[in-house]
Amino acid sequence: MKPGDHPEFFRFPAPPGFSRESRIQLNRFGEFLHEGEKVERPSLARAMHSWLSYHPDDGRPILENGYDWCYLQVEDTAQFVAAIHADGAGAPRVRLSSGHEEPLRAETLQVDEEGVAYVEVLPRGASRPVLARFLREAQSALEPWLADEPLRLVVDGRAFAIGTRT
Repeated sequence: MKPGDHPEFFRFPAPPGFSRESRIQLNRFGEFLHEGEKVERPSLARAMHSWLSYHPDDGRPILENGYDWCYLQVEDTAQFVAAIHADGAGAPRVRLSSGHEEPLRAETLQVDEEGVAYVEVLPRGASRPVLARFLREAQSALEPWLADEPLRLVVDGRAFAIGTRT
């Protein structure tokens, strides 16, 4: 049994001399930084994405590995769509940077003023859907489900308007 399995795990105070507020940042490109320096080791960055969760009391993004947890600073979103692929029936599925996969929620797709796509997902630890930002390769992989004039997403014969993120 890990400490994280204890029902009061997220209410335990930080170890003496430490804070639950960290200097870890997650930028809008899905890169982790510590004290302004990018986490360069790919295996550590992947692990950190898999540790992303949400505090059960206040909903803030946290890093949690079952033994300890801390808050982190998030520039845009805490979730990132790393890949998109068709399931057995041809419907799109998203894979988050954490490795979590789920069907694409076509009705929630939106694009910001820079042309970056976002979609709602329900990642580990979230009590409600949150926005995930598409990484460049994943956004390019949306192409088979896009139709123009007007631009929309077509899934299983249904057309969905693409919203605008403000």
